[in-house]
Amino acid sequence: MVKVTDLRCEYKSNPVGIGERHPRISWKLQSDERAVSQSAYEIEVAEDDQFASLIWSSGTVTSSQSVHVELNEVEAQSCKRYYYRVRVISQAGQESDWSDTAFWEMGIMAGETWVGEWITTPSSLIPEASTQPPLLRRGFQIDSAIKQARIYATALGLYELELNGQRVDDRYFTPGWTSYNHTIQTQTYDVTSMLHPGSNAIGAWLGNGWYKGNLGWGGQKEYYGDRLALLLQLHVTYEDGREERIVTDRNWRSSLGPILMSELYHGEIYDARLEINDFSTTEYDDANWSEVEVLARGFDTLVPQINEPVRAIQTVKPVEWITTPKGERVIDFGQNLVGWVRFRIQGEAGTTVSLQHAEVLDAEGNFYIDNLRTAKQSIQYTLKGDGRETYEPRFTFQGFRYVRISGPDDVLNQAEFEAVVLHSDMEATGDFQCSDPLINQLQSNIRWGLKGNFLDVPTDCPQRDERLGWTGDAQMFIQTAAYLSNIAPFFTKWLGDVGADQRSDGAVPHVVPHVLGEGEYGSAAWGDAAVICPWTLYVSYGDTRILERQYESMKRWVGYIRGQGEQEYLWNTGFHFGDWLGLDAKSGDYVGATERDFIASAYYAYSVDLVHRTALVLGQEQDAQHYAELKQNVIEAFREEFVTPSGRLAASTQTAHVLAIMFDLLNEQAEQRTAKRLSRLLEESNHHLTTGFVGTPYISHALSKHGLHEAAYKLLFQQDFPSWLYPVTKGATTIWEHWDGIKEDGSFWSKDMNSFNHYAYGAIGDWLYRTVAGIQPIERSPGYKHMVIAPVPKEQLTWAEGKLETMYGKIRSYWSYGSDGVLKLEITIPANTTAEIRLPGVASISGVTENGNPLSEAIGITDIQNTGAEVVLQVGSGSYTFSYQYLKQLIGV
Repeated sequence: MVKVTDLRCEYKSNPVGIGERHPRISWKLQSDERAVSQSAYEIEVAEDDQFASLIWSSGTVTSSQSVHVELNEVEAQSCKRYYYRVRVISQAGQESDWSDTAFWEMGIMAGETWVGEWITTPSSLIPEASTQPPLLRRGFQIDSAIKQARIYATALGLYELELNGQRVDDRYFTPGWTSYNHTIQTQTYDVTSMLHPGSNAIGAWLGNGWYKGNLGWGGQKEYYGDRLALLLQLHVTYEDGREERIVTDRNWRSSLGPILMSELYHGEIYDARLEINDFSTTEYDDANWSEVEVLARGFDTLVPQINEPVRAIQTVKPVEWITTPKGERVIDFGQNLVGWVRFRIQGEAGTTVSLQHAEVLDAEGNFYIDNLRTAKQSIQYTLKGDGRETYEPRFTFQGFRYVRISGPDDVLNQAEFEAVVLHSDMEATGDFQCSDPLINQLQSNIRWGLKGNFLDVPTDCPQRDERLGWTGDAQMFIQTAAYLSNIAPFFTKWLGDVGADQRSDGAVPHVVPHVLGEGEYGSAAWGDAAVICPWTLYVSYGDTRILERQYESMKRWVGYIRGQGEQEYLWNTGFHFGDWLGLDAKSGDYVGATERDFIASAYYAYSVDLVHRTALVLGQEQDAQHYAELKQNVIEAFREEFVTPSGRLAASTQTAHVLAIMFDLLNEQAEQRTAKRLSRLLEESNHHLTTGFVGTPYISHALSKHGLHEAAYKLLFQQDFPSWLYPVTKGATTIWEHWDGIKEDGSFWSKDMNSFNHYAYGAIGDWLYRTVAGIQPIERSPGYKHMVIAPVPKEQLTWAEGKLETMYGKIRSYWSYGSDGVLKLEITIPANTTAEIRLPGVASISGVTENGNPLSEAIGITDIQNTGAEVVLQVGSGSYTFSYQYLKQLIGV
């Protein structure tokens, strides 16, 4: 029997406050049988959960589509809730029951007028040079029983809301960081249960955040504006059908609160003696508060929130309290993480406790903060002295493993400190494990790098005075991220800012949202994020809409490149980061040895190729022909400039060879020569990397593309500098910015630019999932509708397993290699999908069994081919177990 499960709307389960007029829904099929697929579906949409007031029915639609089914016939209206359900017919004619009922609810749509006004604290209330953020409040009456209540809100700056003394939601850092001049997100809160007939009160905290606070390393602040403000509408629907609006207007009051300073980089100063604990309750008398001011600002930039909010995801307890050689008290949380410290203390009023946060200790075991540059990452808390007090910050976050604490011994109870981990609440979808504990730690470090740097935008690092949305880092890591979590809403929101912040000539800024200077645009491999990221989302999630919405941005970027070169089909002008932090760089230089025009021209060809493929997907035939011709011209120019007539690359670096292979820039003969030369370059470096940010994400893929799996595995298993496992052997719990951030003698690479949580080199995770576990999406059938499972075992691992929760369900690829030379593969393919399974190192089809039976007898296998080095199977959904004698010499390991 087939069953419909896990209904989603715009990737989310029962979302409240979305902004799509024609939302897309998705579902999964569940069945105990093999080779189950969908032949038809039926969708119903109603205004009630009993479907008595049906507003649309699809009827029976003959289609296997179960992902991103767009409801074109439903014109969703602001602030309304819609219920939907799905049933399907399988390819065998089985009709499912109706799914459980799901819903989505709309926010206030983009372009619609708000009733509320932007309110702010009067300038006269805030002392000159003060960084003290304000409080806002209002009391109001509810005159009868409530059926439903929603708050729609946003802010200039950051905000948190309280209703009748309780926080309304578990979201942090709302409304998030966007290119505020173009887009400000709004949030929707269901507060029905928090209101009651009679007197009620609402309160708000405001903070500087990205809008008004410090940004970047130059002391810049107030980049977007110098006034914090709140916009809010409380919509109340009574049981008798009446509706009422309580909105931000001149009836609100304002005061200063206990936060004396709050900055993302620097932390918070909090004086609990100034707390007004009941300011959001009806008992509080705000007669001494000031009237608010109204800002003359429109609503045209407002859109309902697209991405997942930041939430407190987990807590981490200290593993050790340390007294350093300098005599300082330091907590070790055992994990480099992003968030803040929550603590409970008791002491006399006026007593001050200070916390400072750091990632590492120095070689002597002392607290080390030089790599933070100007970021203070500190907390100062002054006790109010009326019993046990609990504190955690509101509008700041820190990147840290270690915390230095200053304060009287009698108020510091070691059991009362814990770290709160904060990041965008993306659904975890992937997991990779194997028999090697060092590689498992590497995988953990990669995941923690995502956690720490996916905090509303994909930042480069979470600790120093930077924390910016570097485009290059994002495109280098996005495919790995797509294995780890469902990143589609997160990147959909960010890519909207990429397009918004593009210059009129198509140049993409180095960081998005753009907060650097006017000249900080247009580097190869960084600006190419505008093309690579939407294409990766399409392949990983089957999301055509992201291509539709980013298509003009993608074309503008390629148009910008075309206008830069001294020759039309080469990119040999302008500033480029090159192979950033490449180890083959000249002394004192951050840029690797690979010529920048080589890298720029290679990415030129790659981006044109991806725009060509996008045009084909979108049915833009004239564009497709144009970009096909442009691609060919760029490749020919590249070959003429950088490849000798005999097929030798002019640039003799690892990165140059990797890019030429991965971007298909060579003819077959030259590519074979280049792959052999890459192998020799690795031998010359004793199988160590010399690559930087550009070459590292692709090097293992380039080797495996040519069957050089042995060389790729040698890179993976290296433990000395430079390698992925070197930081692991030095105790790293996240990915480092530099291969030798901590040197063998315990000294540091530098003070200026030495993050210990910098995810770019974590791109090796893509190879772990794609090659070691063998889980591969394919672009002709994106989103894993059809997939390739092609693991490459290695005898140094006795087993490896990759799992991935796709839009269709869970994929699992597990292999184990026994001392008897028998390879066992366990593969799970979700319903309504198919797969090509490549069994490596097989001498003959007859030597393979599936669940103990010959392949020819296995249900679900539709085709069997023997290529000489592997057996290739076409299979339907289900779980399969294959066993055979493994001949590793057949596959290059």
